[in-house]
This record gives sequence, structure tokens and C-alpha cells, in this order.
Amino acid sequence: MTVSLSPKLAEAFAFAHRIHDGQFRKGSRAPYITHPMAVAALVGENDGTESEVIAALLHDCVEDGHGQVTLTEIRSAFGDEVAELVWGCSDADEQPKPPWRSRKEAFIDAVRKADPGVKRVMTADKIHNAQALSALLLTRGADTWNEFAGGREGTLWYYRAILEALGVGWEAHLLDVLSREVDRLHQAANTA
Repeated sequence: MTVSLSPKLAEAFAFAHRIHDGQFRKGSRAPYITHPMAVAALVGENDGTESEVIAALLHDCVEDGHGQVTLTEIRSAFGDEVAELVWGCSDADEQPKPPWRSRKEAFIDAVRKADPGVKRVMTADKIHNAQALSALLLTRGADTWNEFAGGREGTLWYYRAILEALGVGWEAHLLDVLSREVDRLHQAANTA
């Protein structure tokens, strides 16, 4: 499938940059915007539609922005389809966020029933996050877990559970990639 990307992609990048300005990736000084850029690239390279690529750029904006206010802005600027994809990728729209474990369990249940577009974006998100976490474990060791609300056991559980949920009713090459990255994450966790 060939997808042509419109100037809306640049607008989405500017929107995401505004929301994530001044934010950094856990455990590093990498600007946070590099994460949605990587997720958008994975989606675009794996049969994603323009709406999915845009949603990949915006996938953390509701959680890291102003919740429903940000979602309304996304709907106004990019349309209902993008807004629904972004909402499907969001596990919280309030600050402070609900308790980690119950929030993740509810999100996993929602992902099982999500449409393929949401699953494509979420899978790309989890691939990039697992890669980054594995790299942190290899360079910083077990201290890495201190930055994750789920700690070692909760985080490893979450990656296995979200992988299973993403595979319910959906098949894609990205799931194989995520499965390999989750295995690498578990290996890195066992050596850290």
C-alpha cells in the first residue's frame, strides 16, 4: 500500500512538539519528541494510513498534555478519526493519573477490543519503548527500574500482557517485532 502524506503531518509534528516541549525520555536527556517521531516512522513503514501516522505523532499528547482539552484540540485540528486513534492509545486523561496497576489492567482490556489502527500505533509505541528500556538496562543496570511506576516485575508483566492483548483479533508483522523486543527486554532485565 502506498500512502501519500499531506502537510497535516507537519502540523501534527508542531502540535506534538508544543505538548512535549521541555519533556525528556525516562532515564535520558533525549528530548521526548524523539519518541513520537520514532513511533510515527514505524507506523508509516508498516502500512499505516496518514491518520495513523499522525495519531502516532500525537499518541501521548492527551496523557502528557491537558487531557480532554488536548483531545478536543486534536479533534478540531486533525479530525475525528485521528482523535479516536489518539484516544484509543491513551490510558489516562487526568492528573494525577489513577494508580498504575489498575490503570494498566483497564488499558489492556481496552486494547484487546481496539480497532487495527489503534493496535498498529500501540504496537509501534511499545516496540520503541521496549527498545529504549532494554538499552537503559544494558547501560544503567537495575537502577533503571526506579524510574518506572511498575518497577521491574510490574513493567515486565505489562509488556507481556500488552503483547497478548494487541494480538487479539489482529495479525501484523509489527507483532512479531514486538514479541522479539519483549523477549530482549526480559533478557536485559535478567542480566541487569
